[in-house]
Amino acid sequence: MSSGNGPGPDPTEEELAAMDRDELVKLGGKLDGVEIVDYPDPWPVKGTKAEKRAERVVTMWFLLAALAGAAFFVALIWWPWQYEPYTNADGHFWYSLYTPVLGVTLGVSVLALSVGILVYSKKFVPQELAVQQRTDNQGQGSREVDRKTIVAHLADSGERSTIARRSMIKRSAGLGAGVLGLGAVALPVASFIKNPWAEADTKYSLAHTGWQKEFPDEVVYLRRHTGDPGEISLVRPEDLEAGGMETVWPFRESERGDHTALAHALKRSDNPVMLIRLRADDGKKVIKRKGQEDFNYGDYYAYTKICSHVGCPTSLYEQQTNRILCPCHQSQFDALTYAKPIFGPATRALAQLPITVHTDGYLIARHDFIEPIGPGYWERKS
Repeated sequence: MSSGNGPGPDPTEEELAAMDRDELVKLGGKLDGVEIVDYPDPWPVKGTKAEKRAERVVTMWFLLAALAGAAFFVALIWWPWQYEPYTNADGHFWYSLYTPVLGVTLGVSVLALSVGILVYSKKFVPQELAVQQRTDNQGQGSREVDRKTIVAHLADSGERSTIARRSMIKRSAGLGAGVLGLGAVALPVASFIKNPWAEADTKYSLAHTGWQKEFPDEVVYLRRHTGDPGEISLVRPEDLEAGGMETVWPFRESERGDHTALAHALKRSDNPVMLIRLRADDGKKVIKRKGQEDFNYGDYYAYTKICSHVGCPTSLYEQQTNRILCPCHQSQFDALTYAKPIFGPATRALAQLPITVHTDGYLIARHDFIEPIGPGYWERKS
């Protein structure tokens, strides 16, 4: 911005209106005390093979950005994203590529667009060398003459960069930026497509998890993951030492032998639960949440692993302080006070899963969480 402290009186409005762009550029430099040391034309000889080659290189980068952006958009919407078990080798292969494809296509699009801009700036924007004495105009801001001359400077810079006459670069840059923008808009919008109240009474609703019973007398066990989706390893109270923590998932007898269902239960993002066994002395200090006084089984407490901040896994348990930690943004929850947040950005307690022991000696869930887990959505009531 011009300082307005140059020598001599300001021209009148009539004089300003009569000046062409070159005259305004010179006036702006004079008012700002600018000395142009060097202002070379990147392409003094127009239409050379080198100039055309540089233009094609820039266009190539912008077109690559457009192609990668289009690929990202198509993959986001139409690539097979639903889990496929290992037994379906072909389906699992394409499913496993979903996230890498999104990352690669989006990354290539952003990178290509950036490189195109950098190459254009290097090849076509004049690299002027100027010396200027700067002031703040005594805090008075810009005058009319300053505004007109800075606009002239900007227009002159655009003209000297030759962008006005390079329609191929402009079209390819617009295409690349537009397609990338479309993908950038589609990415957050895609996460809002599911209606949280659709199938509200089933485990497929956002209001419920895989711990939801499919019929009243169904038994949902706590199961550990051994690395083999087909292996059923249920949890007994004596399996966990005092002060210990283990991650568990839901299991139903109806899923036994069904590799797809067993693997899906382990893959579903809202299923992981932290099973914590407090030490006897710590168990006496517990403060229970109103309405959830019987959700624990003795010194055993089960909390969702999905952080109430942005949904990261609260995968750490500090035995000495009885704190549950989320490594993403350092939220901390007090396991002795119904997993209430005590540090970090999280503002809600972790949802607690009500548990007990079945007649066969294994730990089971009494029912699903009584509130939606994880971060909030627009219709959340808790």
